[in-house]
Amino acid sequence: MNMADYTLEEKDSFIVVGLGTELKSDYTDFAGINKEKSDFWQTAGQDGTLDTLKAIAANDYVFAVNEAVNNKMMHYAGVMTEASAPEEARVIQFPKGEYLVVKGEGNTAEELNNKLSGIAFGQVLPEAKDFAYVGGPNTTVEMGQQNGLVFGEMWIPVVRK
Repeated sequence: MNMADYTLEEKDSFIVVGLGTELKSDYTDFAGINKEKSDFWQTAGQDGTLDTLKAIAANDYVFAVNEAVNNKMMHYAGVMTEASAPEEARVIQFPKGEYLVVKGEGNTAEELNNKLSGIAFGQVLPEAKDFAYVGGPNTTVEMGQQNGLVFGEMWIPVVRK
């Protein structure tokens, strides 16, 4: 893995409005977690959840957010918006500060998400000497499509060690 696969970027705080689900798999069970996320996104695409969010979105980005809430692992589909959130939605506040940003592409949004998560949590963070993830929401951002591939980034808030 080379250094060019990720960058550290300063970001202002931002808000994502999300509709989500609780992940029941153990956090070490990657196959279980990925299947739950996959099922959630499939349902969200079919039951109008994604359409509801896209209708209020300020841009074309689709966020897949992971956040621990009251000791539950939550997973959300979300968007950046200026509009008021649907009643059942969660307003997810991302802090101002440094973010680990991993860029990539995949054949599908799901593949992109799994790939970026694997690189970030499986490679970059365990090997990082001067920064660490200490919690808070993290997100994969599906930004668009080119050459038949879905491209995007993963944003993880980090602190300097």
